[in-house]
Amino acid sequence: MYVPAHFVPDADAVRDLLADPGAADLVTVTPAGLLATFLPFVYDPDSGPHGALLGHLARNNEQWQQPAEGEVLVIVRGPDAYVTPSWYASKAEHGRVVPTWNYVTAHVYGRLVVHDDPAWTEVVVRRLTELHEAGNDPAWSVDDAPAKFVAGQLRAIVGVEVVISRVEAKFKLSQNRPGPDIDGVIAGLEERGDTASAEAVRAARPR
Repeated sequence: MYVPAHFVPDADAVRDLLADPGAADLVTVTPAGLLATFLPFVYDPDSGPHGALLGHLARNNEQWQQPAEGEVLVIVRGPDAYVTPSWYASKAEHGRVVPTWNYVTAHVYGRLVVHDDPAWTEVVVRRLTELHEAGNDPAWSVDDAPAKFVAGQLRAIVGVEVVISRVEAKFKLSQNRPGPDIDGVIAGLEERGDTASAEAVRAARPR
């Protein structure tokens, strides 16, 4: 991934992104060609030297059955937004401005480990549920469903673990613009209602 110096995030920002990766694209090179699945992950910082991303695939998904050749890639995304030049103060000054797209992303590379083990997969399902139910009141729990039903659901999925070898991250959030332009981007995003993107720009602002 091409990452100009002003779009390189610090280690804390990358850890924060991985701590709540949401759903991401798992991409593998296999004898059947490129395969990709969009699925939720939970980050385990204590698994391996660089941590691991844990998730699960449907048992009928061929991706887990096809051996991955070399590293696999997980594309994690944060907020993203179209940025109009109309938000820039410099538009009125000289007009030499163009549209762009702000975004947060990390390319996570690693080794794919398949866990065809309902007990292992149940732990991941519970961790994913706890992560994403944290803001709900009441929060749903796996134990709210009948045990027999849960067991059947677990038999229909297969656990996957990406043991991370390296991470390439890019936070393209208007850091290359003058201060007044950044102010305009934040104000424009907030007016649009995209508070997540506005906060990301604010957090990445050069100090």
